[in-house]
Amino acid sequence: MRKLWIVCFVLALGFNVFAAEEAPPAENPPAESAPASVTQVVENVKTYIAQNGVELLLNLLAAAAIFIIGRFVANLVANLVYKAMEKGKVDKTLSKFVKNLLYTALLTFVIIAALGAIGVKTGSFIAIIGAAGLAVGLALQGSLSNFAAGVLMIIFKPIKVGDFVEVGGATGTVKEIAIFNTIIAGPDNVRIIVPNAQVTGGNIINYTVNGTRRVDLVLGVAYEDDIKKAKQVLLDVLKAHDKVLDTPEPFVGVLELADSSVNFAVRPWCKAAHYWDVYFDITENAKYALEENGLSIPFPQRDVHLIQEGSAS
Repeated sequence: MRKLWIVCFVLALGFNVFAAEEAPPAENPPAESAPASVTQVVENVKTYIAQNGVELLLNLLAAAAIFIIGRFVANLVANLVYKAMEKGKVDKTLSKFVKNLLYTALLTFVIIAALGAIGVKTGSFIAIIGAAGLAVGLALQGSLSNFAAGVLMIIFKPIKVGDFVEVGGATGTVKEIAIFNTIIAGPDNVRIIVPNAQVTGGNIINYTVNGTRRVDLVLGVAYEDDIKKAKQVLLDVLKAHDKVLDTPEPFVGVLELADSSVNFAVRPWCKAAHYWDVYFDITENAKYALEENGLSIPFPQRDVHLIQEGSAS
């Protein structure tokens, strides 16, 4: 840090010395002006220090005070924001990132203010920083949108680690929510990385958050079978399964009169974690139960009528 202040002091001193050397333009300037020698520059520096030493010292002390106090305030503000985010149970990665970003931004303004106290014209610095910020923002449009989406996801938590979701065209279990992307493990354990902007930019389907899910099955019996008996058999299958919830009550009803069968809508409720267990078990158990009770699941059937036209006599 001392080296930084030495460099700033030398730059400010050089700026003021050369500014002092500037004289009003002559009416007839010489065609060629000889460059100042090193000895002349040294003499000019000595003369300037002798004439303005007190002012330089006061400016340097003021700049040092601005820097020390400003750095303390920047650190204090950054820590307060970090603690507030911790109390709000914001993700630690986001909290640290915001803390460092805020501290860097505040320290930049403090340094500019300190340089201005020394005598350096800071208007050009501010213009450069603004232009650089604009250029970086345009270059990182996609990344910044992903970052903003990640911040919103961490704050509002539409999904969390462990949820089974459908987002951004991907379906699976959430493994990690990072600043720029969300990592999902597909049903076949494939790693899927979805940019956060795509997660928040479309529909978010969370199959876990409500705690329970309804399993939708369609099972058919032959037209010759007793519909009431078939309905009761299917209800008994649902009630016999230990993972099917009593509330909401499982439902079995005639869904449609299809081409080859009478189809039932079979809709048990279960905990979200048991969805696939119930789905596969009920499908298998229903087939066995229907067969044991003399009911059948028909194959697709079509009636074909052949019409033979009589030959002309």
